[in-house]
Amino acid sequence: MRSRRHQILALLLAGGEGGRLGPITENRAKPALPFAGVYRLIDFPLSNCHHSRISDLWVLQQYEPHSLAEHLANGRPWDLDRTFGGLRVVHPSKGDAESGFYEGNADAIYRNLEAIEEFDPELVLVLSADAVYTLDYRLVVERHRETGAEVTMVTTRVPREEAGRFGVVDVEDERVVDFAYKPDEPSSDTVTTEVFVYGAEVLLETIRELADGDGLEDFGHELLPQLVERGKAYAYDLGGYWKDVGTIESYWGAHMDLLGAEPKLELDDLEWPILTRSSQRPPARVERPAEIENSLISPGASVRGRVVGSVLGTGVVVQEGAQVVDSVVLNDATISAGVTVERAVINVGLTVARSVRGEQEIVVESA
Repeated sequence: MRSRRHQILALLLAGGEGGRLGPITENRAKPALPFAGVYRLIDFPLSNCHHSRISDLWVLQQYEPHSLAEHLANGRPWDLDRTFGGLRVVHPSKGDAESGFYEGNADAIYRNLEAIEEFDPELVLVLSADAVYTLDYRLVVERHRETGAEVTMVTTRVPREEAGRFGVVDVEDERVVDFAYKPDEPSSDTVTTEVFVYGAEVLLETIRELADGDGLEDFGHELLPQLVERGKAYAYDLGGYWKDVGTIESYWGAHMDLLGAEPKLELDDLEWPILTRSSQRPPARVERPAEIENSLISPGASVRGRVVGSVLGTGVVVQEGAQVVDSVVLNDATISAGVTVERAVINVGLTVARSVRGEQEIVVESA
């Protein structure tokens, strides 16, 4: 048997619309959404790949691709701009029988079957850009090989009432014995994190059999249930912080997690920094009578008001007399004098001229 030049191919599925995030994803792909002021959501899986020494990575785009292409910068910030291998951006295409627009994550792989087969990897690492977390993918790959799995699902635990948003698994001695995709009544609080390691041959053969020329939808509809039924699906416990940010509430909550006395996610870990395409902005400017407490202030921001327990993106302006409390203000927004913004997410570039106070629901100010 000939040896493969490419042992691992990472596929980063970045084509979703992010409809549950409302106005903040109307004109951008969800993976390009700002996070923690200076990052984008896609920076997390890309940085994990960099630190895990995964050097062959394809980004499968579809919705609002221009919003992501500029940020990717040919993979340069993550050391993926290489003559051989590195970053490849893949768009939907028309032509052969497997071409067409993606109807889900499994379908995205189906539409690129021939290219993946030509690349000829041993393993396929499938990722999404819907969550913030850090993980050494090499550990998952190592465990996948040790168990002889056909698929290894990286899992985590979430509050039981939230489990129905995800793929829910039952695990016995690392083996996944049951899988339900977004069930109405979850059988456990253990869910998949949208990080999967597949044996390449098994993945491609199974997808082709299931598609039967008609395409597929998401992994959870047919692919994962079939692999679980065959008895070679295993779970790998992520063991650290993981937060899906597919809703406004969870997006806001992930930012609040950064602001505790002991942040749940370390963004300043020197051994595992989150890499990004830097914005060319001057240092943040804080002028009297500004009052800032327990907040993250990004480059280019200008603050003369009161900011408490909040995250301000690049270029945000908080005028004198304005208050921002427990909120996320995205890039280049302005909070006008005398306005109070509390428990809210403020969209990119907006001028907020009236007070916004979220109560139980998080508010997205879009006008």
